[in-house]
Amino acid sequence: MTAAPPAAPPAAQTAAPPFRVLVCGTNFGRFYADAVRRRPGYVLAGILSRGSAASQAYAQSAGVPCWTDVDQLPDDIDAACVAVSSSISGGEGTGLARALMDRGIHVLQEHPVHLAELTGSLKHARRRGVQFRVNTHYPHVGPVRAFIDAARRLTGLQKPLFVDAATPVHLMHPMVDILGQALGSLRPWRFADPPALPADIGPQPFRVLQGMIAGVPATVRVHHQLDPSDRDNHALHWHRISLGTEGGVLALADTHGPVLWSPRLHITRDTDRRFVLDGPGTGGLGLGTTAVVGNTGTFRDVFTELWPQAIGSALDGLRDAAVRNGDALRAGQYDLAVCRTWSDLAARLGPPEIVRPATPRPLAAGDLFPDPTPCAAPDPPAPPAPPAPPAPQGSAQADATGGVAPYTPSAEFFDLVAARHTATASASAVAALFADADLGAGPVLDIGAGTGLLTEAVARARPDVEILACEPAVGMRAVLTSRVFSDPDLRTRVTVTADAAPDLELPDRIGAVLLSGVLGHLDAGERRTLWARLRQRLAPGGLVVVELMGFDTPLTLPETRLATAGAGHHRYTWSFAGAPDEADPSAMRLYSTWRVHRDDTPDVVREVHDSYRWTPFGLNDVAAESGMSVRTLPTRSGAPPLAVLTHEPGTAATAAERRPSPSRPTEDHR
Repeated sequence: MTAAPPAAPPAAQTAAPPFRVLVCGTNFGRFYADAVRRRPGYVLAGILSRGSAASQAYAQSAGVPCWTDVDQLPDDIDAACVAVSSSISGGEGTGLARALMDRGIHVLQEHPVHLAELTGSLKHARRRGVQFRVNTHYPHVGPVRAFIDAARRLTGLQKPLFVDAATPVHLMHPMVDILGQALGSLRPWRFADPPALPADIGPQPFRVLQGMIAGVPATVRVHHQLDPSDRDNHALHWHRISLGTEGGVLALADTHGPVLWSPRLHITRDTDRRFVLDGPGTGGLGLGTTAVVGNTGTFRDVFTELWPQAIGSALDGLRDAAVRNGDALRAGQYDLAVCRTWSDLAARLGPPEIVRPATPRPLAAGDLFPDPTPCAAPDPPAPPAPPAPPAPQGSAQADATGGVAPYTPSAEFFDLVAARHTATASASAVAALFADADLGAGPVLDIGAGTGLLTEAVARARPDVEILACEPAVGMRAVLTSRVFSDPDLRTRVTVTADAAPDLELPDRIGAVLLSGVLGHLDAGERRTLWARLRQRLAPGGLVVVELMGFDTPLTLPETRLATAGAGHHRYTWSFAGAPDEADPSAMRLYSTWRVHRDDTPDVVREVHDSYRWTPFGLNDVAAESGMSVRTLPTRSGAPPLAVLTHEPGTAATAAERRPSPSRPTEDHR
């Protein structure tokens, strides 16, 4: 048997030729053209239109031909995006799609498409040996995609109990697709006719359908009014969907985000039917009432980023189908099910009410919330910028650069950022973890306790444990001590020390350890020393909670404003930046800048700078160094990694722990 020749090395392999795409129409088609031009692996081959001056000018600006007839097209076009209305909207998009398929061109057609037309087009694609897809668009939009992915994870954990969905009538087709993808199926589905409305209650913009999708009880509320000449601009809102399980409700607040998670409210009652608010079993009370996942942008961001990215995702699906060269009709069965379900809903609702309202006056959030510092500040941007400064760990005398010690200048501002981060990310997860844990072997050791935010959260979750809070930075420790002294309960159970890792004084036995935003302040030798000492004192099954940064390698972080807070006549802004350490490429220098403004003026009353050294690494490194088993803890999206390590007695020390620690100077050098 003759051996096959070896494969060519990667550098010698021929890259796949770009997918040449024709865009039909220049109204919504401009978004398709933008997506094609921006997405790697695609080339805009040209524009097909009626030849209006606007279309000609657009094609010229894009540097591509503008054709007016399918017969004019060259033979090298791979696919076409038909952004022309189908007959259900009074257009000729379906006929155009089939003419393109006759030329051997794969077609992605913009929704909506009538069930009979979709069936005919899929059969036509099968006969011509090409691929045909209807693009419902919105399931590919980033926030909707995040909702769908979270819904699939949620339904994998718990049985869905209900779906509640709202949509304008002209976006009902994609809404059905969103629900089908979120639930993993549409079948079995069934809906009842909407109830008749009494004549004396006046016109109603919404009609309600009830039934089930994928066997899940479903309520669908439809804005059943339509301006035929301007559908999008007169929709009262876009997609809003809630999916509930016994554990909580996952919600898509709007087609363009954000996604919300609201855990189930459940409070244990005692024998007298009173709520139990403290002690074992109450860890769930530390959960945030609603987590906001993802950041919302402007409508300009929708048009320039979200929509082109969504169209690019749909194009990827068409190209992948073309590469597989499968049966278009067989592959389109789910699309047919979506269209069939949508057609049934539309038939039950009947024709929408035709309206032609005046131009609306959109309002900004500031019209409703004039306070520049609302009750909950927006989430900071996603990593790599961390949502809260790391806890201080080290000397309060001098920084390695010879300047003022880290956290001394900014200690007065720390809680303005860290309080919300702790409340929405680490506190609830740690409280839930500790609520039923066996912590009776010794105190909880909080290393680098900062101002005591997490210390206080643990004390609330476990009123039966003692806590040893270690904080070497004088300014931070002053706030920590004040927090402890101001609470009679904390004064009886929390001991504050000025110790710094790794050489802090340890009790004979430790029940659990908190290392929140601390480990990066230590070098490798110091971390080995700390892990070895903790393993000696940590009780069997003892827990170590670790919070790191949102990045695990050194990188450059441009200065970014991450938070704004207000008090009295002052407004405070926090900016954060970072860069690799010039003296040590494995480490970074992180920089915080606080600016104090008078009221809403741009004038800066005071500006405070702070910096510190940080060694970035990930949870895999923590597992290898500590010799403990590691699992992640749930936290707010965009928050730094949070994990719990479990001490299993008898396990061998890691290789890192067996190596002798290098000598260290007696003074702190972090």
